[in-house]
Amino acid sequence: MKYFSLDEFDSPDHKGSGINMDHNFLELLNNAREIAGIPFKITSGYRTAEHNSKVGGVKNSSHLSGVAADIGVGSGNERYIILNALIRAGFKRLGIAKTFIHCDTDITKSNSVWTY
Repeated sequence: MKYFSLDEFDSPDHKGSGINMDHNFLELLNNAREIAGIPFKITSGYRTAEHNSKVGGVKNSSHLSGVAADIGVGSGNERYIILNALIRAGFKRLGIAKTFIHCDTDITKSNSVWTY
């Protein structure tokens, strides 16, 4: 990948677990990063069941199957640029929080945009 290394997606409790990320998800995210033209700080990628429970993730979290990431945001302008790029790249599931944007490609779930 041009913009990311797999270790950026590691669950904090399992070094090397970024290898569990879905290849198609990563390609889509890489395309979004290209469109945005600004760095994406991955704050959560793959999660082990233990880590997901620790952070209060839902039982069927898309992070568990490696098709989700949270991207840190610091300003409204940065949030706009990243959201715009994710949509243009083809993401159809987006969660918007004050400090991050969640994106996933979980085909077991409906297309949606939500807030935290």
